[in-house]
Amino acid sequence: MGELPPVRKLILLPGMDGTGKLFESFIEALPRGYEARPVSYPNDRPLSYPELAKLVMERLPVSEPFVLLAESFSTPLAIQIAAGNPAGLKALVLVAGFATNPSYPWLPWFGSLLLPGRMRLRLPDLVVRRALLGPAASHDFLNDVRKALLSMSPEVFSSRLDSIFSCDSRKALKEVNVPTLYLQATKDRVVPTRCLDEILTAKADVRVARIDGPHLLLQREPRQAAGVVTNFIQQLF
Repeated sequence: MGELPPVRKLILLPGMDGTGKLFESFIEALPRGYEARPVSYPNDRPLSYPELAKLVMERLPVSEPFVLLAESFSTPLAIQIAAGNPAGLKALVLVAGFATNPSYPWLPWFGSLLLPGRMRLRLPDLVVRRALLGPAASHDFLNDVRKALLSMSPEVFSSRLDSIFSCDSRKALKEVNVPTLYLQATKDRVVPTRCLDEILTAKADVRVARIDGPHLLLQREPRQAAGVVTNFIQQLF
C-alpha cells in the first residue's frame, strides 16, 4: 500500500443507533497503521445536534491531526463541527449522509416503526433489510442492528428523528474548508440522491465515491469503503 500518510487517525461518528458498535467491520478493514476511534452518544437521554456537537468536540484529539468521518444521522452534526475549524481537523468524510431532511414521505412512518418499544414486536426482517441492510444481509447482522437500535430509549429515538426532520447544515457546509469526501450508497433507500445534490450545490468541490450497497454501507461493504477512505487520505498527504 506504500508509505503511510501523516494523518492516520479517524474519529467516527455513528448513525441513528449512536452506539458506535456497528463500526467494527469497517475498523477491522482499515489497513495496518490506521487508528479509528468511534464516538458513542448517550442512549438514555435526548440530546439535540448542538448538544451532541459539544459532546463530540470534547472527545476530539487535541494534539494530533485527524479525519472526521460521519455516517447517516451524524452527517449534519459533522458538517457543523467541521465548519468551526477544530484544531487538528484535516479532512471530512460523509457516508450516506445529508445536510437537510431526507424527507421521503414514508420516513416518519418507518421511523415510528423502529421505536424501541415497537421493535420488540419484531418489525419484519424484510422491511429492515429493504430499508437499511440489503436483501443478502445475514441474520446475525440483522440481529446486531436490532440490538443497537434497541439500546435507545424511545425518547432518544424520537429526539433523533426530530433532529433529522429539522436539520439544515447547508450554510455550515459552505464554511467547511477541509477536503471533503462523500460516500454514496447506490442502493440507499433512506437517503435519496437529492441529498447529495444539495451537498454539491453548497460545496462544489466535495469528492464523491459511489459504492454498490445499501444505506448501512460501512457495515455491508467495509473493505471497499475502507479502501476508498484511506486512498482519499493518501492522496491528500
